[in-house]
Amino acid sequence: MSSYGVWLSAAGMKVCEHRQTLHANNLANAQSTGFKSDLAEFRQRPVESRERGSASQLRHPVLDQLSGGVNVRPSHYDFTQGSIENTGRPLDVAIRGDGFFTVSDGQNKRLTRDGEFALNTAGELVLGDGSGNWRVLDQGGTPVRVDPSAGSVSIGSSGLVQQKNQSVAQLRLMTPADPQKLRKVGANLFEHPQEHLQPAAGTLVAGAREESNYNAMTGLTAMIEASRAYQMNATLIQLQDSATGQAVSMLGRVA
Repeated sequence: MSSYGVWLSAAGMKVCEHRQTLHANNLANAQSTGFKSDLAEFRQRPVESRERGSASQLRHPVLDQLSGGVNVRPSHYDFTQGSIENTGRPLDVAIRGDGFFTVSDGQNKRLTRDGEFALNTAGELVLGDGSGNWRVLDQGGTPVRVDPSAGSVSIGSSGLVQQKNQSVAQLRLMTPADPQKLRKVGANLFEHPQEHLQPAAGTLVAGAREESNYNAMTGLTAMIEASRAYQMNATLIQLQDSATGQAVSMLGRVA
């Protein structure tokens, strides 16, 4: 039974390590515009006889009723709305409700909730991450481009890009049929199945940014909790290993 306890504690360590990894990534992006946090999910693992066979194949009336420990399930995204912060910047726009901005680097298309935009030297509307690689797309799926020498540019709450009171483009706000099928690819971007995109029902807030929906203080507390649980499971493994060693030693003396 001590080996059973070791396996349970080892499974607990695996789960705690997974929780720490997710919370660490969430904490690192607690200030990222439009960031959507990851949710750790787990499931109870049945004992081997139940996992591989049927109830009629159970071999032990007691052991087969025990838990097989806990196992990690695929993580999910938390798409709850982040707080809207007014910035007053003419190229900032936040999404309230459902939807994503579509961006492209010329080869790949991605989705993002980050509406802090900027203009590159070519007059293209790009993500304001400093790289200038991801161009914002309009409703027709082409990069939004303005005349860099023609004056100031602004984005309205309707998603209309204007330069000197002249309409230049209309931002495209899209969403997949199942947002949980999106895949994070870094830089606050999501990879998506192109054929599943559809018009989004969300609205835009001009001169504003959507803050991350992850609470840093709650996340820090969760990380400490996961770390302590990891240490407790490691201690239990040491105790069970010591008990097993003592049992083997005593049995050897009796023999």
